[in-house]
Amino acid sequence: MTTSPEFEHPIKAYGYAARDTSGILSPLTFSRRATGDKDVRFKVLYCGICHSDLHFVRNDWRSTSYPAIPGHEIVGVVTEVGSNVEKFKIGDKVGVGCLLGSCRSCQSCASDYEQYCLKPVFPFGVPNFDGTQTYGGYSDHMVSDEHFVLRWPENLPLDSGAPLLCAGITTYSSLRYFGLDKPGTKVGVVGLGGLGHVAVKMAKAFGAEVTVFSTTSAKEQDAIDGLKADHFINSKDQHQMEAARGRLDGIIDTVSGDHPIAPLLNALTPHGKLVLVGAPESPLEVAAFSLIMGRKTIAGSIIGGIKETQEMLDFAAEHGIIADIEIIPIDYVNTAMKRLLKSDVRYRFVIDVGNSIKAE
Repeated sequence: MTTSPEFEHPIKAYGYAARDTSGILSPLTFSRRATGDKDVRFKVLYCGICHSDLHFVRNDWRSTSYPAIPGHEIVGVVTEVGSNVEKFKIGDKVGVGCLLGSCRSCQSCASDYEQYCLKPVFPFGVPNFDGTQTYGGYSDHMVSDEHFVLRWPENLPLDSGAPLLCAGITTYSSLRYFGLDKPGTKVGVVGLGGLGHVAVKMAKAFGAEVTVFSTTSAKEQDAIDGLKADHFINSKDQHQMEAARGRLDGIIDTVSGDHPIAPLLNALTPHGKLVLVGAPESPLEVAAFSLIMGRKTIAGSIIGGIKETQEMLDFAAEHGIIADIEIIPIDYVNTAMKRLLKSDVRYRFVIDVGNSIKAE
């Protein structure tokens, strides 16, 4: 078998990796492939921290190979392009999100739903098409086929825009696909964490009337005054939940912990949709009558294809949508992850990779 030139001459890279299930990250020198004909190489400036990074480095999904470099909300500036690259040039601002590759030939890929390809390549922790393991954005640079590189809108900040590559497309895609993107639509958002606060911003930009559900009453001011949600409901308060019965056309459920579903279904109008974008570990318990009395739907959604992700970035730039963030240096990443584990943090941590990563 002949080896392609880009795999014969790998390029040294630096990142922060977990070595075992403790999930503790430390510096690592590794290799990325040389730039191929259709590849874009870019210097990583910022990378968001997502809860899925935590699951990955701790092997919660029982699929992690070590050493493991997480990160899938990756933005930076192009430093090299292959000879056949058409869409990008050196100096362009770009991003890579949750997809680094797909088969490009199945029905899902042909329909611009690469996220549902049966052979997806994620930015970290999976075999690439050359058989090597992928390494994520907690590193000094990335290389990707240009199809999976996103053009960064000029008026969208790189740092606070980075989390849109996961939280933004996850909520945008679910609102769009399930018809909850029409002005005047009554939309509920469950949870006001990293996903939830972006869901509120997206829904409001579509012109929806937004109700936030949270178990923490202290978040009411944040939801109403900060995010401009229209209503707030403490989901632990039976009277408030009863008053919400039959009011909402759809609900975006962002919660990743165990929580009751029946009260949320009760808040839907007939034909309403409960869309799960969080990922609780335990199976859901759903009584049949919660669905059939009103022809209600429980659905799920993850990210979006490349075309839709670009559409989302342009929409965010047009409407001034960014994530609420706290910027940290790379050597603070372990502390940030511990904070995410212990509390319901509304904002997103974003690593200032370009200024803080150091070669070994």
